[in-house]
Amino acid sequence: MGSKSKNIIGIDIGTSKINVVVGEVDPEGIAVIGTSSQPSYGVKKGAIINMDTTIDTIRKAVEEVATMTGLDIRSVVVSISGSHIKGFNSNGVIPLSNKEVRKSDISSAIEAAKSFVIPMDREVIHILPQEFIVDDQDGIKAPMGMSGVRLESRAYIITAAVASVQNIISCINKSGLKVQDIILQQLASAESVLTDDEKELGCVLIDIGGGTTDISVFSRGSVRYCSVLPIGGSHITSDIAIGLRTPLSEAEIIKKDFGNLNSGPAVNDTIDIPRIGTTELSTISKDMLNKIIAARVDETLSLIHKELSSVGCFESLAAGAVLTGGTALLKGIREKAEKELGLPVRIGSPQGINGINDIKTPLYAAGAGLVLFASRGYMNDFNTNGARNHIWKLSAIMKSWLAEAF
Repeated sequence: MGSKSKNIIGIDIGTSKINVVVGEVDPEGIAVIGTSSQPSYGVKKGAIINMDTTIDTIRKAVEEVATMTGLDIRSVVVSISGSHIKGFNSNGVIPLSNKEVRKSDISSAIEAAKSFVIPMDREVIHILPQEFIVDDQDGIKAPMGMSGVRLESRAYIITAAVASVQNIISCINKSGLKVQDIILQQLASAESVLTDDEKELGCVLIDIGGGTTDISVFSRGSVRYCSVLPIGGSHITSDIAIGLRTPLSEAEIIKKDFGNLNSGPAVNDTIDIPRIGTTELSTISKDMLNKIIAARVDETLSLIHKELSSVGCFESLAAGAVLTGGTALLKGIREKAEKELGLPVRIGSPQGINGINDIKTPLYAAGAGLVLFASRGYMNDFNTNGARNHIWKLSAIMKSWLAEAF
């Protein structure tokens, strides 16, 4: 590793898997030098429900990449998700005392956007500036140096349940690590799979994980809406296990190996599957399997359509939709999504990152995005030209949690 290189370790805590990605960053770019993916049994719908199990899984995954890379891993960037995540638009206004926008004015305007009362059990985790208004001129991305008497910021504020944030920090710390930063899972995924054109023209990123479906809408280069639906790939697996009376572990394998939403009825096309509580096999048609899968996928896509319609997003999605997450690997889901959503759809895999080829899959969208997000300096509040489109910042309370917990 060169003297100017830096290692960033991202831990994506999901319902079905905990993925660890190690990225080496230098002036030439970003390369993944280690990955680990371990089954997750202590997380449900994005929230930690068993601390000890989650801690053990994190340790196992980190130990594997430490052995692979030879690194002494001490601090990490970690994802957060779950149905407790809430987002909303907010404005902040300040007077310009010097009649010219300074760096401190931009900071104050963004701070003013979060001048509202939130419940004691919630905390701001991201402030995502969308645009600025100087006097009556709107649509400004970088207001630094502009003349005026009034600066207004428009931002998207994301909050999380305090308990969920603290549980993540506690699990990481008890694994012998320090949390460097916390990043919303769908923002990390967006960083690795979306192009600048898609963010500018307008698109929706749909990250279908094990227990949740994360939705994020981008337009004019900024986040416009985020939500989390409590449904994901594990529900498909559960449906298969119940419908075919087969163990959950076998249902997951059957889904991956034989699931195909594009296949039509095939009377003679069958597979043998194990039955619960016996060594005997039973024969089922692939048509039956795919009907079970299709029913849950249809429900998921219907909920996504309803969610986007409720906030009036469809008119701003000129670039269509991008599917990512483990369930995006299900055969035929892209075509099904295009039909149900009425949008062009592509499958999103990590881009702009080199190294291990295993990273180029929707499974690692969030893990790779954590490394990309951190490596490009998005933890810094501002650059010399004003506010970044992807600014995010931890509140003072959360900073104190990170400082005191380890």
